[in-house]
Amino acid sequence: MKRLQFTVVLFLMAIGMSASAQKMKLKDGSLDAIKNETSFNFEFTYDNMAVGKFDKEADYVQKKVHDYNEKSEGKGDAWAKRWVSDRELEFEPKFREMFNKYMESTTKKDAKYTIIFHTIFTEPGYNTGMGMIGGKKAAQIDAEVTIVETADHSKKIATITIDNAPGSSFFGADIDTGARIAECYAKAGKSLAKFIK
Repeated sequence: MKRLQFTVVLFLMAIGMSASAQKMKLKDGSLDAIKNETSFNFEFTYDNMAVGKFDKEADYVQKKVHDYNEKSEGKGDAWAKRWVSDRELEFEPKFREMFNKYMESTTKKDAKYTIIFHTIFTEPGYNTGMGMIGGKKAAQIDAEVTIVETADHSKKIATITIDNAPGSSFFGADIDTGARIAECYAKAGKSLAKFIK
């Protein structure tokens, strides 16, 4: 019974730490014009993104490809393709899904406003499957969100910074790097919608 209580306490602490870690700030502009919008267009950029301890994403990818290929020929090359494809297949849909759910909106290419989500930093984290003690580190992302008029991107409405959007699942569901990072985008989408509202 004590072990179960200890596990529940750790679980609740982890949730609390994740929830309090993320920060959002209105850097400039105003959100008044978009609070009642029911549709948005979305764009995602990853230019000049730092990853983990690497200032340049290319250096991170090169190291991972080399390490994986040394263990198993071709594994690194397959990993590199997935590293990029996960964005369109996993991260961006998760963000849109949660944003639209909490904003009570839909995605439309011709919406009046476009949300440009620029990922500045990604911490991929890890999960070795060895439990909570030393075997797991949550993923996180930092981003800058620019909201512009769809018809004229030079007409900026607002800029919002997002720091430490966490990504983690319990019970081993996040052993895959892509799954962890996808949760960061889900969390960011949900939180951004709530922030705007």
